Amino acid sequence: MIQKLKKKTIWIPLLIILIAVASAVIKFSGDDDQISVISERVKKRDIVHKINASGIIQPEEEVQITSMVSGWITDITVLEGDTVKPGQHLISIDKKQYQAAYDQTASQVKSSEANLKKIKSQMSRTETLYAQKLISKQEIEQVEASYELAISQVEQARAALLSREDELSKTRLVAPKYGIVTSLTKEEGEMALGGMFNPGVLMTIADLEFMEVLVDVNENDVVTINIGDTTEIEIDAFPDTVFFGVVSEIAHTAQNLNMGSQQQVTNFKVKVKILEPPKRIRPGMSSTVNIISETINNTISIPIQALVSRPENYHKLKDNKEHDNIKWKDADKNDRYSGINKSLDVVFVLVDEFEDEKASEDEKFALVRPVDVGLSSEDYYSVKSGVKENELIVTGRYRVLSKELQHGMRVNYEEESNPLSVETQKTD
Repeated sequence: MIQKLKKKTIWIPLLIILIAVASAVIKFSGDDDQISVISERVKKRDIVHKINASGIIQPEEEVQITSMVSGWITDITVLEGDTVKPGQHLISIDKKQYQAAYDQTASQVKSSEANLKKIKSQMSRTETLYAQKLISKQEIEQVEASYELAISQVEQARAALLSREDELSKTRLVAPKYGIVTSLTKEEGEMALGGMFNPGVLMTIADLEFMEVLVDVNENDVVTINIGDTTEIEIDAFPDTVFFGVVSEIAHTAQNLNMGSQQQVTNFKVKVKILEPPKRIRPGMSSTVNIISETINNTISIPIQALVSRPENYHKLKDNKEHDNIKWKDADKNDRYSGINKSLDVVFVLVDEFEDEKASEDEKFALVRPVDVGLSSEDYYSVKSGVKENELIVTGRYRVLSKELQHGMRVNYEEESNPLSVETQKTD
């Protein structure tokens, strides 16, 4: 008997809790038709269109020091990070064989010049004898030919000497311009491989006071970019700091990735000059660039999240008892709605009256309004037509806007004060 009483004591509170939960569920389910939204007033703003791109920082001018002659490196006078001036000695290459070739050619020049001097004297005597008719014309022609050949030999020897002198001079590498040694790929005792084609890079010199970002811009965006457009630059190595720059160069030839596949991407290389690069910036650092391609001042605008799609016959899908359970995205299954697949860009405008009905104090009617939008910024669209300044539009919640809200619905609303856009803050 006592056990039965204990069981009743346990079950009675549980039954009360279940009844309370069921009542709450029934109560809230009865309010399903009432939707709560967040709203905002339409205002004028400055709309700044930005194109985002990523890239690598590099010097505006960079020189790779290579050798035109092959040989062992005998001396390197600088270290990585050193500042160099034009004409400063950088690297010496073993010059023994080039010095020997130069000396040999110089000797040939002297020999050919001596031979020329000898033949010149001989020709002078021959001309005197020919004038006195003591020799034949054939003999003087032979001497003249020998003289011209000697001149040619002197010219060839001198040309060869210039070539050997040039080779000898290339065993001593000097800085072509002011800059900082950003890389050294060889050490003393290693072989420098020279030649006209694919010479080995021994050293790289760059002026780090003038830096740029090389970014890839999609073909759809590059047509809106112009030389001189201002940019905002974020460098990964300098967090929470924004640098500024200008577009200095736009490639005319595309770079294609995944050619021939569905994932094919067509980009164009764009160079952005950094106006005031930080002192510790280094080539190869990662960077993100926002290119400001266009700006519209003081124009009617709406938040990006306020713009949604609705079918062309949105007025047939308004909230009423006949099709309470019909959602507009599924309405094409019902023959009553023709042209459902055609969608419009719309916003929901909140009004006090709709079809001779008035909303209560805390309610409004949400009406679909097709809009024509233009330039976009990070947070807002500029509006060409469809809404007016100070009208109240729905900006949230996402699920309500994207799926549930229909033309003519009664809604509870919460009005948010218009936060200043990023663009407006900057212009102020």
